Amino acid sequence: MSIPTNVEELFALYGAKGLAHYGESVTQLDHALQCAALARGAGASETLIAAALFHDVGHLAADVQDCADFELGEMDDDHEALGARIISPILGPAVAQPVALHVTAKRWRCARDPHYHARLSPASRATLKAQGGPLCEEDCRRFEAHPGFVNALALRDWDDAGKTVGLDVGTLRDYWDLVNDLAAGW
Repeated sequence: MSIPTNVEELFALYGAKGLAHYGESVTQLDHALQCAALARGAGASETLIAAALFHDVGHLAADVQDCADFELGEMDDDHEALGARIISPILGPAVAQPVALHVTAKRWRCARDPHYHARLSPASRATLKAQGGPLCEEDCRRFEAHPGFVNALALRDWDDAGKTVGLDVGTLRDYWDLVNDLAAGW
């Protein structure tokens, strides 16, 4: 497991493992860049753009994509919690919180919107089972009251939409200054 401890190592992890797939038709790097571009296009804050960029860093750090015994629909790599633990000391809790909550947002949407599940990518549908399935009513209400609810839903929207093959949205280097400024401010 590769755990970055600073911005350079975070970018290096995406450089080294970003071309891996996690059940999707796009690479982890393409997905990250598309999510960040969607966040930027929506006028999101810099912290939310960074969260969109690095929301799946836990997948890269856990490095289970190439493990022969890892079953996408049966095993959970707990990437959202791992990602938040990686991001928080580097970029701060405002960036880490949406990362920590983006899977809960998917589970909430599956519970609240009867058509949402059908719109998920096949990989997201498969991982939903391993992630605990739709939230129960009590957990939905608790999540709705969470201060990070709105940002988590926004990140979830970009996560679901950021899976277009061949879309050119720039490079990881385009976010270097933004990420370094957040790290310096933290």
